[in-house]
Amino acid sequence: MRPLLIVLALVALVLLVIGIAVETLKFLLYVGLVVLVASAALIAVQRLRSSARR
Repeated sequence: MRPLLIVLALVALVLLVIGIAVETLKFLLYVGLVVLVASAALIAVQRLRSSARR
């Protein structure tokens, strides 16, 4: 009975770590998308300004 409890505790710990990692990766994915959109907008503004000066 005791080895079964140890195995179940290890499985629960692994699943907990995987769950936290997935949530963190989701958050980082959204942050990455926001940074990508912001950089694309800044590049577009820079190109518009440079073409307007000509």
